[in-house]
Amino acid sequence: MKTIQIVATLLVLGVNTCLAQTNKSSSKDSKTYAEISVKEGGKWEGNKYIGGTFKNIQSLKIAPKQTDHLEIIRYEGPGWESNKIAYRLYLDWRNAIDIFGKKTDAVILPLVGQVGSDSYHNMQDWGCDILNSGKGIGIGSINRYLNNEKLHFREVDSTLAKVENKVSESTVTINYYGWKTASDKIDFTSKLSIIPDQRYTKHTIQASKEIKGICTGIVKQKNAEFLKKESVNKKWAYIATYGTQSVIPDQLGMAIFYEINTVESIENTELDYLLVFKPTTKLNSYYFLATWEQEKDGIKSKEAFMKYLDEKLVFLNKKNKL
Repeated sequence: MKTIQIVATLLVLGVNTCLAQTNKSSSKDSKTYAEISVKEGGKWEGNKYIGGTFKNIQSLKIAPKQTDHLEIIRYEGPGWESNKIAYRLYLDWRNAIDIFGKKTDAVILPLVGQVGSDSYHNMQDWGCDILNSGKGIGIGSINRYLNNEKLHFREVDSTLAKVENKVSESTVTINYYGWKTASDKIDFTSKLSIIPDQRYTKHTIQASKEIKGICTGIVKQKNAEFLKKESVNKKWAYIATYGTQSVIPDQLGMAIFYEINTVESIENTELDYLLVFKPTTKLNSYYFLATWEQEKDGIKSKEAFMKYLDEKLVFLNKKNKL
């Protein structure tokens, strides 16, 4: 019953926002797209929302202690994509980012999860969910690492998610109000943006207070090799994994590019490879990406993956941005 009350609040807070999709979402020529979609018109049976139809909204405010697998938000949170790849964020205590591999350069997110989660866990004409995050961080998302423990978003006063689509990019912005971990309580902002013809997401974050342990990272998978490299001027670096680590299984590469002077440590934990940031209230931007061998013109070998990453690192070394 408590869970139902929580999500009922979610519906009251979220569905009263604009229910119209942006004009860009229906354009066949769109190369980027972001959305968030919530069910209406159904009913609760236990802890599941049965029936109803999904409606796209531009913003969604969810109640404290939101939980997972309630089937009220389509594919469990906001999604964003380019013509290369798609990502989604679990908008609950896990706060992990997952990957949808695309076999097409068309916009696919409006098709995903319309008939339940089983549909996107199985191969479709457009592709499928290719990452098993489990209890890990996924790729490029935020947690807190303190005293050898990863702290999630289990206590948050409220969370506001917004999506925006422009010709040049699509963005998802998440505002976490009153995120409590250990003895600290902060507000936290996360902006995820993607541009045409690229696999990477630019993730810009900001904390309201300086606290230790804010981290991002890459979930560990079997049969994947850990890679890392610094740029010539020691300004930018990347951590990455490559191998037969998709759920298919087939070749999947994941990487995070970061400014060296923003990172306090790299942690090799049981579940994840983590980048722990130095405490700051300043804006901090980093980039994460995934490459899947079945994508159109996909990267199919470790050598090609490393060449691709090295080219991005050289560009960052010269331009200080992607």
